[in-house]
Amino acid sequence: MGDRQRIRVDAVLPVYNEEQDLERSVLTLRQYLLDHVDYDWRIVVADNASTDRTLEIATALAEQYPDQVKAIHLDQKGRGRALRKAWTQSDAAVVSYMDLDLSTDLSAFVPLIDSLIGGPYDVAIGSRLKKGAQVQRGLKREVISRIYNLMIKATFWSRFSDAQCGFKAVTRRAVREIVPLIEDQAWFFDTELLLLAERMGYKIFEVPVKWRDDPGSTVKIAKTAWEDLKGLVRVRFSSVGRKPRQMEG
Repeated sequence: MGDRQRIRVDAVLPVYNEEQDLERSVLTLRQYLLDHVDYDWRIVVADNASTDRTLEIATALAEQYPDQVKAIHLDQKGRGRALRKAWTQSDAAVVSYMDLDLSTDLSAFVPLIDSLIGGPYDVAIGSRLKKGAQVQRGLKREVISRIYNLMIKATFWSRFSDAQCGFKAVTRRAVREIVPLIEDQAWFFDTELLLLAERMGYKIFEVPVKWRDDPGSTVKIAKTAWEDLKGLVRVRFSSVGRKPRQMEG
């Protein structure tokens, strides 16, 4: 246990106008980490331009639990932008994130982090489509998700199964080498991270998760899907992350 306690792990919660659920979710996550995680962990609330009391609540939680909760603020919206700032400013060996609604059961957190500590992996993701996953969500979201991931496989021959599950972790090495190359600042950040990781030769570890759809989600499916499609086209024809071809003598 001693060695694990010297390894810092950040659990980032990117948030926008979440005054109703923020405190409850942070306290739920904090209790889980206290009970189940031996690493030196920290919760980072990354508020991206909220206009309600989200930042005030996050700051109060950080003051109440100064060794366990940190609050950061961005003046611009964007989940990708929030993750970029939280991850690149972190001194943790492993950084992760999860959606505030905790749709992904927290039992997958330890396997996610363990896969990155001392192993061959620098990127780990929760998957709702891998064998063993248990998922409860509406037919519309299920169909859209499966079509999207099939499109990724057909276009990029990718090996990972679920690009969009809001439950991921990466090592400091991956943050240093991959994140600066990611262009997207919003929802496509996840997919771009994984596509660039595979293009650059990283192995991606997948954890089948228990996942329950949040009926109160404010994500606009049609708009997000269109932005994702544009992102796929951009990455497909981009040379970012590709190894330079060797000149023949």
